[in-house]
Amino acid sequence: MKLLKKMIAALVLLPAMALANEGGPKLDRAPDRLTNLSSLQNGAKLFVNYCLNCHAAASMRYNRMRDIGLTEDQIKTNLLFATDKVGDLMKVSMTAKDGKDWLGVSPPDLSVIARAKSGEAGSGADYLYTYLRTFYKDDSRPTGWNNLVYPNAAMPHVLWELQGVRGAKFADVKDPHEEGKTEHKFVGFEQISPGKMSTIEYDEAIGDLVAYMSWMAEPSQNQRHKLGVIVLIFLSLFGVIAWRLNASYWKEVK
Repeated sequence: MKLLKKMIAALVLLPAMALANEGGPKLDRAPDRLTNLSSLQNGAKLFVNYCLNCHAAASMRYNRMRDIGLTEDQIKTNLLFATDKVGDLMKVSMTAKDGKDWLGVSPPDLSVIARAKSGEAGSGADYLYTYLRTFYKDDSRPTGWNNLVYPNAAMPHVLWELQGVRGAKFADVKDPHEEGKTEHKFVGFEQISPGKMSTIEYDEAIGDLVAYMSWMAEPSQNQRHKLGVIVLIFLSLFGVIAWRLNASYWKEVK
């Protein structure tokens, strides 16, 4: 009975998954900077200044950022804007009701968003990296912004001062699979007004921000990776010793 239920559920989800894979956006590969402390520190600064105004990270404490090389004094001086204590959780004053009234939806907690957004198209870091780089001006939206990865997103482009204002260009192209049908496809961005950063600088900043969010989703992952390597080396050495010991025990047996 359980097997039958699983098969039915898979059949129901299959068309939706196929549609998502066919029409879903192509994700750009996020740079791997989980071991780069300067990138993580810059990402933490961007997160506190631009994300923590609306989004909380209630599973994360400020003092955990000591693991990326920051002292408590640096955290207090540069990153404490919503609380007075380094040991507090990264919460915001905006309530869920206020978020829904102002933005139409309550902003989600970002503690583990980098893990929650992983899927067949790419990792959660890839999703966030592409999402934060594909906002464009859209006057038909209540916020004035739209996004290629998440169309009709309620979130405005909070980093527009850094990236500048961009518009998206779309074109109607023939559908190669169905004669007489056209598709409305994205063909590129156009820069309407410049930002404080160049395109390369902005991409680098988003790479740092995404690296911090990926680290925040599992702060102990770097230690886990190191421990995993040590365990594998130990098991390999132990395997060689066990193999030679076994040969020694059975060498007289014919």
